Amino acid sequence: MRYFVWALRLLVFIAVLMFALKNTDPVVVKFYADYVVQDVPLIVVMLAAFVLGTLFGLLLTVPAAMRRRREAMRLRREVERLQAAANGAQPVVAPEAIAPMSPL
Repeated sequence: MRYFVWALRLLVFIAVLMFALKNTDPVVVKFYADYVVQDVPLIVVMLAAFVLGTLFGLLLTVPAAMRRRREAMRLRREVERLQAAANGAQPVVAPEAIAPMSPL
């Protein structure tokens, strides 16, 4: 399976490389407020758009990841509290019982 994944990565890399080599023509990039950049290779523009899109996509996943991490920590504390109660140890009061978490 590992060789298959590496072969697939190699094929994707070769396809992207061939695509990049075929798209080196200069283009004019027009920004807002009449700001123009002349003779930028098309592949640079496409790469910049891909990187910016990837960064924005990753930024959108940060709140959900933080929420999952917070929920996992809460569940770990709950498991520890239940294990302590099952072992006959002094029951530990969950922090959520004292001060509820915010609804994020």
